[in-house]
Amino acid sequence: MSITVTRQDPRYATLNRGHNPRWPATDTETVSRIELCETPADLAEALQRIVSAGLRPTVRSGGHCYEDFVCNNPDGVLLDLSLLTDFDATGSGHKYRVSAGSKLGEVYTHLYKSHGLTLPAGSCYTVGAGGHISGGGYGLLSRLHGLTVDWLAAVDILTVDANGKVVMRRADRTHEPELFRACRGAGGGNFGIITSYYFDKLPTAPQEVMLANLSFPWDDMTPERFETILTTYGHFHETRAKDPDTWGLFTFLGLSHHSSNQIVISAQFCNPDGTCNDPRVLNEFLDLFQPCNPTVGAAAAEHARTATNLSGHHHAMAHMACSSPHAVTRSPWLDATISGGIGTGHRGKYKSSNMKRNFSSAEVRCIYKHLTCEIPGVDLQGSILAVDSYGGAINRPEMITETAIPQRSTSMKLQFQTYWQNPEDDAARQRWMSDFYTDLYSGPEAHPGYKGTPYNNANYEGCYINYPDKDMLAYTYWPQLYYGDDDLYPFLQSVKRRYDPNNIFHHAMSIRP
Repeated sequence: MSITVTRQDPRYATLNRGHNPRWPATDTETVSRIELCETPADLAEALQRIVSAGLRPTVRSGGHCYEDFVCNNPDGVLLDLSLLTDFDATGSGHKYRVSAGSKLGEVYTHLYKSHGLTLPAGSCYTVGAGGHISGGGYGLLSRLHGLTVDWLAAVDILTVDANGKVVMRRADRTHEPELFRACRGAGGGNFGIITSYYFDKLPTAPQEVMLANLSFPWDDMTPERFETILTTYGHFHETRAKDPDTWGLFTFLGLSHHSSNQIVISAQFCNPDGTCNDPRVLNEFLDLFQPCNPTVGAAAAEHARTATNLSGHHHAMAHMACSSPHAVTRSPWLDATISGGIGTGHRGKYKSSNMKRNFSSAEVRCIYKHLTCEIPGVDLQGSILAVDSYGGAINRPEMITETAIPQRSTSMKLQFQTYWQNPEDDAARQRWMSDFYTDLYSGPEAHPGYKGTPYNNANYEGCYINYPDKDMLAYTYWPQLYYGDDDLYPFLQSVKRRYDPNNIFHHAMSIRP
């Protein structure tokens, strides 16, 4: 039996919320109860009771959802999977199992200690595996090894048939292959509840990684220097980073609002064989920025810690420091991946885009304008445009038809983030980000028929479903932004109609039947 937490339970006030205190926005939007499930059988039984009662279930594994898809469920029931953490694959026919409630840090630690392996997943170790993997899942080792779903062999999933009966299914390449493909990147809350992910092989964990950090103070930043930093970074990832010897290099360009004082570039590197015996690629990358006169060492590392602890997005990059441009810190891979901490309790808003090419001069000017703007009465500290390196092993074209991730030509993934404390600042913060995003994607590089969005063209490749943004619902073509403009979304709709015919699992941006 599941553990039931009602509104009268002292645990309710804590458990009815995720990491973003924006939700639930009011008491009237909260769930009637929370069901904590320790086994898939407990979950199936709880789900059946919910469906039979005509209530709406929402599902949480780690609580990091960027929108109000989970906690805002008036009088519905929240199914909490955080106690589903079993790694035992015995009897499954597969080698490795990751239960949906496991946190990424737990996954990394278990796979490393038990098998010397890893999963190329995210950098925030408190994120739940359930939602992360179902939306594609990428992180610091993804350029070297691909996305999490590229390695997936099977899933256990609970669906609800047309008669309202809960069905436990195993989906893989030969058993219900359409459902299996849909579970490889379409995002959570669409077809059912995934309880376990199975893998037959996984990449070997690196022996160690090299860590580096550069920072550029806003105090002496000019538009020209700003453009040099962005275009140098973008040119490397559009060109040189396509070469396999660079795939072990993951980089992060943190374009903070000027009130945050500094712009940061962080890097994690290992050779493709998992060693750090040949640092030439890392040194080559760092050399590119020497004309920009970066700051290195403790000050740069401390700024990175401040920025990443606020957002939690690039937690694993928080301990990177250089004592000189070529004197980098070496760290055992597991230590670099799960050490440190993240901030919680900040209100946040997010947007995303995928870039195929380098930044244009028009894009640079637009970014500079919005990162240096002032809004009377609004402190924009804690606002950042995070530019992740992408591509490498991710961009294998054959994976387009294997998975539900069509973006396989991207060189850089952008995440727009803003964090604040006071509810009174909600409107101003979101308006700043909306204006920034719309302005950036209304320039000459944007598709002329889809201004205001990074619609797929020679420059852009849409958005990332694990960074959902309800603002995109204003566009009738929002599904194409996340799932491409070919036949993937109609395919996902057909899977939805077959496996969730009553649309039991739904939220504002779920697959439409």
